[in-house]
Amino acid sequence: MRATVTADGWMVWGQRRARAALGEGGIVSEKREGDGATPSGLLPVRRVLYRADRLPMPPRATLPREPIGQQDGWCDDPASPDYNRPVRLAHFSARHERLWRQDGLYDVVCVLGWNDAPVVSGRGSAIFLHVARADYRPTQGCIALALPDLLAALAEGVDVLDVRTG
Repeated sequence: MRATVTADGWMVWGQRRARAALGEGGIVSEKREGDGATPSGLLPVRRVLYRADRLPMPPRATLPREPIGQQDGWCDDPASPDYNRPVRLAHFSARHERLWRQDGLYDVVCVLGWNDAPVVSGRGSAIFLHVARADYRPTQGCIALALPDLLAALAEGVDVLDVRTG
């Protein structure tokens, strides 16, 4: 099922509408690493990652699901051959994001199909659909929903985000 993400901060699917936090740079058609913007376009949901220690059960979803471990990360270093790919942090020295977070934002995190087929250095990395902060503060480029809304979207079969600039 396709969900539409609007520039005024809403995600709409089926008969539902949920508030969404977007990148602090708004929605852009020309995404660059570090610009804080959310990329526009059709972004497929590739898979669902989750903190098994924080959820009573894996999220219901039609997509592949896997638990996050303490050594899981995502490379956001354009100079690295692992750019915009998952990495294990034990011996990883390039710039990265840690997926095992204490703040709950990645208790459920969906990997979105942005700059991954093929990966282009500097075009943006780690674009996720994840849990929003309580105040819906802007993200660094991701899309974020309240945990109940995120779980509902996955359970109801959302598998593509249509992110629109206007």
